[in-house]
Amino acid sequence: MHQISDVCQTMNESHNELFQMKTRRDFIKISALGLGAAALTAGASKMGMGFPLLGSENEPGSEENTLRRVPTYCEVCFWKCAGWAHVTEDGNIIKITGNDDDPQCNGRLCPRGTGGVGMFNDPDRLKTPLIRVVKDGEQTYREASWEEALSLIASKMSDLRSKYGPESMALFMHGAPGTHFSHLLKAYGTLNLAAPSFAQCRGPRDVGFEATFGESVSSPEVTDIRDTRCLVLIGSHIGENMHNGQVQEMSQAIDNGAVIITVDPRLSTAASKSKYWLPIKPSTDIALLLSWIHVLIYDDLYNKEYVSTYAEGFDELKAYVKKFTPEWAYGITTLKPDLIRNTAREMANAAPSVIIHPGRHAAWYGDDVQRSRAMAILNALLGSWGNRGGFFFKEGIKLPEFPHPEYPKPAWTWKDLLNGKYPMANEAPTNLVIESSIPTGDQEAKIKGWIVAGTNLISAIPLKEELSKAMQSLELLVVVDTMPMEITGYADVVLPECTYLERYDDIRATSHREPTLCLRMPAVEAKNQTKPAWWIAKQLGERLGLGAYFNYTDFSEVLDWQLKQVGSSLDEMKRIGVKKLSRESSPYLEPGTSHTFKTASGKIQLYSHELAEAGFDPLPAFTKHPEPEEGFYRLIYGRAPMHTFSRTANNPNLVALMPENSVWINPQVAKIWGIKKDQYVWLKNQDGAVSNFAVKVRITERIRWDSVYIVHGFGHHHKPLHFAYGRGVNDTELITNVMMDPIMGGTGMRGNFITFLTEDPGKEVEA
Repeated sequence: MHQISDVCQTMNESHNELFQMKTRRDFIKISALGLGAAALTAGASKMGMGFPLLGSENEPGSEENTLRRVPTYCEVCFWKCAGWAHVTEDGNIIKITGNDDDPQCNGRLCPRGTGGVGMFNDPDRLKTPLIRVVKDGEQTYREASWEEALSLIASKMSDLRSKYGPESMALFMHGAPGTHFSHLLKAYGTLNLAAPSFAQCRGPRDVGFEATFGESVSSPEVTDIRDTRCLVLIGSHIGENMHNGQVQEMSQAIDNGAVIITVDPRLSTAASKSKYWLPIKPSTDIALLLSWIHVLIYDDLYNKEYVSTYAEGFDELKAYVKKFTPEWAYGITTLKPDLIRNTAREMANAAPSVIIHPGRHAAWYGDDVQRSRAMAILNALLGSWGNRGGFFFKEGIKLPEFPHPEYPKPAWTWKDLLNGKYPMANEAPTNLVIESSIPTGDQEAKIKGWIVAGTNLISAIPLKEELSKAMQSLELLVVVDTMPMEITGYADVVLPECTYLERYDDIRATSHREPTLCLRMPAVEAKNQTKPAWWIAKQLGERLGLGAYFNYTDFSEVLDWQLKQVGSSLDEMKRIGVKKLSRESSPYLEPGTSHTFKTASGKIQLYSHELAEAGFDPLPAFTKHPEPEEGFYRLIYGRAPMHTFSRTANNPNLVALMPENSVWINPQVAKIWGIKKDQYVWLKNQDGAVSNFAVKVRITERIRWDSVYIVHGFGHHHKPLHFAYGRGVNDTELITNVMMDPIMGGTGMRGNFITFLTEDPGKEVEA
């Protein structure tokens, strides 16, 4: 165990002085601090960091460097496509290409994947650890060594463990760093680990499908799009959300004559490729889904053999949906009855090779588990689950854990904080951890310290007031990131992580159509003083007396050991990047054979006894949601193919493709307001929240008159993000009404409405 240095005691005294100030944790403007001169960039090591290409990539006679290619998988989005980083002899990464053997990308990367080199070259990257101090009565950061920063964190974590127990520490995580810090905190003694993606993205979908089929749709989703005859997209923007493999398969399905049905208030890219575009009134999706179910049952179009063999609760479902006719739905959704009937028949004609796509960002209106349940029930009635062209059964390979002592059992976990709320949450909802970090009345907060790794909570979390209160109440806030995102300005200690192109991470062992193994390894040495998450977690673990949990010198030892347990090796993976393995079972239901689903009864649950026992509707119920007042329009947000949330908004390669977002406005609305094309306006929501910056107007018939649309991830107010600062609007600034899903704690964010300010409101932006 490392000894905490004498200077750490001085830092603790400064830290205590900091917390006695009026504001415990001011936002600190990271300007040139930690972003300029630090250690010189190390060049690429010539040994053990990739293998030469077969010959040179350059023209014959060229004097340019011969390139090496190094295996990696992308960290720009969750799809994790396998690829090759192409590196010059002097240590420059010049491009990234796809690995032909990877079934998740088929050798083709999206704009984000090829633009990943911009993350490595971004001049605004964090370069050295920073520690919050008080100087001349003001809070600021100063550069620090890794020894000092890590010792300070370990000292504070030791204090928290002694005073409140290890459970008082929590982790917010996204992406690969989460694995390493989860291991650290489990060894430390806490299970209070939260990924914002659960409450804000995939959680409602996963819980809804698990309640129906006994398992989730996974990530990437187990959708057999390449062989489908009908693909139904409800708020799922394939192409704009750039789920690489699905984009390729959808293109293939279109070429094969598949029917595409897109339900969206906006003519998305997917809608423009569809046979049917259903411009539904926002917040009425469940009404449409119930009406489709009605048509399938009462027009005798459902898959009778499949339902009778594999499902239960059909009689209850049939009686329940009797009144939900297309005429009933028309008055709610504004979609004509004939359109509802015709699209239901298209699904039935294609069954079982049909997919009601589960979508990705599924936290909308607070009844999102029930909406996902309705989608799952539709798939069950059509017989798509387990059939070709519907949903296949995934298969993967489980790598053994590297040997370590058993984790200590915490005295309490996030589940003990629920107090009857969110009974079907199978992961910690982000908002629960935030609430538990705020003292109430005479009660102290249960959670006293956070590590935030790979997620910019300021842009990601809609509960801004609660987030602010929580951060002000913490005794320790550590942020690990590659970039000076807004969240870093609130940290007590900022730790600069190197990019995915400069580090080892876990083997990507994807469960999908076929098991695959994929290696990420350093293409070059890490720039400046940046370090990989595995190293940071290991160093903290050793300082906390947890060295037995990190019984290796380099993470490559862990990977080599794991790979050898399954018949491969690190040397083999360095050469090939991706290793495909054979399936041991069929990806589809075998005709004439039984199948046990992973529900309590072993059957598909059309009627959910589990939901009923928890006090919720066992069948999806339509709830009428608030509508905008006169002069306001529903705020709809989404993604663009060249950006991933806010994490790429400063990537110079991707900024060149899309530097800012715009607000889509219907021409009728623009005429009422006298707004012109490309005019800049400010947005104001129903609670008076005003956007920090102005946004360019796009006037288009591709959006309903009662809604506006913007791409998420822009409008950064932190000046050190030189490519992102002040470009466009941050939609989360305008999301003040959050509708909680009572089943699992999802944060529904589509109940917000905006109006336009055509003159500068004079809002001062803290930057």
